[in-house]
Amino acid sequence: MFVKWLREHASSSALLVLFRLYLGYAWITAGWHKIVDGFDATGFLKGALAKASGEHPAVQSWWAAFIEHVALPNVGFFNVLVPWGELLVGIALILGLFTTFAALMGAVMNFAFMFSGTTSTNPQMILLTIFILVAGANAGRYGLDRWVIPYIHKFVNRTSRPHLPHAFHR
Repeated sequence: MFVKWLREHASSSALLVLFRLYLGYAWITAGWHKIVDGFDATGFLKGALAKASGEHPAVQSWWAAFIEHVALPNVGFFNVLVPWGELLVGIALILGLFTTFAALMGAVMNFAFMFSGTTSTNPQMILLTIFILVAGANAGRYGLDRWVIPYIHKFVNRTSRPHLPHAFHR
């Protein structure tokens, strides 16, 4: 019943706008500060590796292996991906553009930060993001998705149909 309300009712869309605005602002400010002030993930990643040892490690060994063998050797890529990803997720959430995809990418980043042993506001951001993901298209009802998604569906349906004579189209 709650999921149906999230997915179908205008009142839930209005509530989700507040969630989107809060999350969008949080992502934009985090990304913007990293872009303007400069960002180097090396220290963060090395700190996460340090949290992977000891009696009660905060970072799981499989994630530490990812950091050691993928993230650190490619830190330059992550130095661009993280700030610009945060900024773009924030813009998309505020505009309600590709809302569910933006929310999913935000959740992926939040989980990556938490897997790295950081808590901060990440759990509450994930909780709010779950509501947006469950709501699906209804989360972008009061945003650009209202016009963009139907256009994309129309374009995809038009281009995916086989080219048959007009009489064969229903």
